[in-house]
Amino acid sequence: MARSDFRFSVRKRVRYAEIDAQAVVFNSRYLEYFDIGITEYWRAAGVYDRWPDRDSPEFHVARAEIDYKAPILLDEEIDICVRCSRVGRSSMTFEFELHGADRDELRAAGTLINVHVAEARGAPTPAPDAFISLFEAFEGRALRS
Repeated sequence: MARSDFRFSVRKRVRYAEIDAQAVVFNSRYLEYFDIGITEYWRAAGVYDRWPDRDSPEFHVARAEIDYKAPILLDEEIDICVRCSRVGRSSMTFEFELHGADRDELRAAGTLINVHVAEARGAPTPAPDAFISLFEAFEGRALRS
């Protein structure tokens, strides 16, 4: 995949609290960066406009993968690139890339698979069509499989 395959990105500056003793971003922070990315992606796709009371469909992370490519340093700006790549019966797959700001310099890539649930402790259930349609419109392509 190339950076150009992502229609959405959000910029983030690395803070002191996010680095380890070697002055690079600590590995667990990458998942936090993915969370920032997906939150802003949902905002850009219109989820929070459609469900302004934040009563949007509930998703749980079922799988998270990270491939570390190159270190991210203190005070560096990065672009968090996000795209929805697949929608299943009850799951959505999101892909991420972290790049140096405005550069095609891949630092990490990852995947999150989120499963829609009816309630906080509920079993998987199909995501609402209106919700999925927001992502298909935002991506400009069909995502359901």
